[in-house]
Amino acid sequence: MSLLIKNAKLNSNENLSDIFIKDGTISQIGKNLSCEADKIIDAKDKVITPGGVDVHTHFSLDLGKFISIDDFYTGTRAASFGGTTSIVDHIAFGEKDSPVSAMIDKYHKMADGHAVIDYSFHGAIQNASEKILEEMDELYKEGIVSTKIYTTYGGKLDDDSILKILKKAKETGTVVCVHCENDGMIKELRDQAKIKGNLDPIYHAKTRPAQSEAEAINRLIYLSEVAGCPKLYIVHTSTKLGVDEIRKARARGVKNLFCETCTQYLTYSEEKYLEGGNAEGVKYICAPPLRKKEDVEGLWEAIADGTVDVIATDHCPFFYESEKLPYKDNFFDAPGGIPGVEERMEVVLTQGLERGIDLERLIDLLCKNPARIFGLAFKKGSIELGKDADIAIFDKKSYTISQENRHSACDYTTYEGFETAYKLNTLIFKGDVLLDPDGYYGEEGMGEFIERKFV
Repeated sequence: MSLLIKNAKLNSNENLSDIFIKDGTISQIGKNLSCEADKIIDAKDKVITPGGVDVHTHFSLDLGKFISIDDFYTGTRAASFGGTTSIVDHIAFGEKDSPVSAMIDKYHKMADGHAVIDYSFHGAIQNASEKILEEMDELYKEGIVSTKIYTTYGGKLDDDSILKILKKAKETGTVVCVHCENDGMIKELRDQAKIKGNLDPIYHAKTRPAQSEAEAINRLIYLSEVAGCPKLYIVHTSTKLGVDEIRKARARGVKNLFCETCTQYLTYSEEKYLEGGNAEGVKYICAPPLRKKEDVEGLWEAIADGTVDVIATDHCPFFYESEKLPYKDNFFDAPGGIPGVEERMEVVLTQGLERGIDLERLIDLLCKNPARIFGLAFKKGSIELGKDADIAIFDKKSYTISQENRHSACDYTTYEGFETAYKLNTLIFKGDVLLDPDGYYGEEGMGEFIERKFV
């Protein structure tokens, strides 16, 4: 199939371009193209972006008592309804001493034949044994060029193990993604909250303070320096203190340091834990928690000045009625995670453009940078000749997000009542129209695994 997109505004200047798509890739870009095409789309007065790249999702994440309720079909389908055409999923841990590849194999079986859009996986390391470290070489060759480690939770690593992993990552070129929170600080504050009976949702935020994130980020950066500055990627940065640590490190010359934040931390403050009482507040239990208003503003400042590299979602949904609400009066037992894979593009475009952030900068955050950092840029993340024809076309049209117009398996949306200024009109995925005003044409199994690489 061939497509011709007319009158596309691809940058901030007033010039319009045409995009000719053939055999799934971008074949020509120019002015007033006269190519014959099976379908012509007029993009005049619309917002054009590459297909979104979300490098932080958790589909079918097994936490033991709970499993996140979007699988690779429902999750990628929801992503496509929001303009995203590729994801990289953070996998669950396997057995303590099992190879990471065993869980990667499991995820291949979970995703193959089910995903609607293209996908890949991050590894997940909870044991820095020689066997696991050696495995990083093989995984890298197989296109798993990134791995996740934690400084809290059951699979957390001590500093000596973290340093071993960072040193190995320097050899292989692996991107090390880190969930940064100080485990001991959180444990003490949670213990005190339990003793005092402070179990309302707001205490989820109070027992994971900004300092716990900033300290862990600072520590990981210094460990990274000792390891020779491998690629260090701080996931879901949520605080002004956290981004300040990244600024300071870069100012003193630290290389290969990347900063991710997520839609929820740019949109809401911890007041959400209080609005509507505990029954509403429990919907927003996630880690890191929602922060203070000054943190929201600090993150937008970090977007404006270039400190933040990526906006992802950390999409990890659980049913509200049966899995969140029963724990409204005891945040300890509520599953941590919220939905957001569908809303990211529209919500960020709305807020970012209203705040005066250039469209090109937002595209960097939503598409180009995540593809570049994680080895997808050879085919994803930008509208360029020879790359996959993944293109999102948005109307400059206001509408209100509600559960009634969502497509996740989740029974609520984090962004209920959010009024966007942009609405996805058409999504093109590898040269095919996946969605347009006349319907949705995505099918289970259309998505393929991406063997990631740096070129």
